[in-house]
Amino acid sequence: MDLLQRLVPELSGELRNDILPFWQRMMDLEHGGFYGRMDGNGILYPEAPKGVVMHGRILWTFSAAYRLFGDLSYLETARKACSFLLRYFYDPEYGGVYWSLHADGTPLDTKKQFYGLSFVIYGLSEYYRATGDRDSLRYAILLYEAIETHSFDPHYGGYFEAADRCWNLLEDMRLSDKDANERKTMNTHLHILEAYTNLYRVWPDSGLRSKLADLVRLFLDRLLLPATGHLGLFFDEYWNDRSRGICSYGHDIEASWLLFEAAEILEDVSLMQEVHHSTSVLAHAALEGLMSDGSMAYEGDGDGVVDSERHWWVQAETVVGLYYLYAFHGENRAGSALLKTWQYIKDHLIDRQSGEWFWSIRDTGAVNREDDKAGLWKCPYHNGRMCLELLVQLENRPERR
Repeated sequence: MDLLQRLVPELSGELRNDILPFWQRMMDLEHGGFYGRMDGNGILYPEAPKGVVMHGRILWTFSAAYRLFGDLSYLETARKACSFLLRYFYDPEYGGVYWSLHADGTPLDTKKQFYGLSFVIYGLSEYYRATGDRDSLRYAILLYEAIETHSFDPHYGGYFEAADRCWNLLEDMRLSDKDANERKTMNTHLHILEAYTNLYRVWPDSGLRSKLADLVRLFLDRLLLPATGHLGLFFDEYWNDRSRGICSYGHDIEASWLLFEAAEILEDVSLMQEVHHSTSVLAHAALEGLMSDGSMAYEGDGDGVVDSERHWWVQAETVVGLYYLYAFHGENRAGSALLKTWQYIKDHLIDRQSGEWFWSIRDTGAVNREDDKAGLWKCPYHNGRMCLELLVQLENRPERR
């Protein structure tokens, strides 16, 4: 723990001197919100579409940073993100939030991807934690109710992926082009779990508690594959696994600590015991992708790594997952592994010239500049949360609750 304590000034410095200032520079002072894209070479595209996931994640990050540091500039950034989300992304006629907007704030893609709703709940509930703003809580509850009304499957459990603006389920439910077109995915369930966990912190409603407990149970009973210890990625309506043997090391390690967090907040001793065991199994399965240099590969199958590219978000989640293995599962070696992963991030992923982190490092060791520095998927959420979570844990701060 003494060695890990040395991370505190480094993590604080990375967050406050690099990640957060970069995103404050991404504010669109003309149209509001945040610019939709900066490419891997640092070129800004002011007219790029604006995504709901990016804005929800920015809201969460700056709200959490304000709660931890009390810096009024973080509060102002969070306030602008919240205002833009509710004014432009929220659908005033049918409820829910649009997937994307034109740069000027007019609707572009009006589908209701439930993954997107979950991140707005995550951001709004954190903003309420930071400010006590009642409107943010009210809208978070409305979005929770929308997910339960339009996404929840009452017959087989779990949540469907996407609907059109009027809440008719879509034929093509894919979150992105690289995903399988299946009706239920681990990824969406993971982030609904995360959003419900944060909402329950500020709104301990009995119905929400039941839904959160059901989600934890769903991960243990359906999504976690006993034969491998990994999470399945894609499922049909009836929970038949359609993942074709592929596992995501980053999602496995991320889920290992988010599930632990969800079970902990429910304060169910029996469930917590089961989750404690299962998250250890899941984290160790994820570590099959841990490379000798401390980095985590992207994907694998039953025979080992199949994609060794080192994505920024996977490295960030690996740091947090290793901390949980060390602190809550009593595995001392995980502390040393954490330090090695953080060293890899410092040596390879942080952009020392332009700020923020690169999207990834290729398996050749080259920096990936073809993918964005900021965009619909590239936000301050994974790396910002890594810093915030470890700072709270290492300093034993009450803000974690």
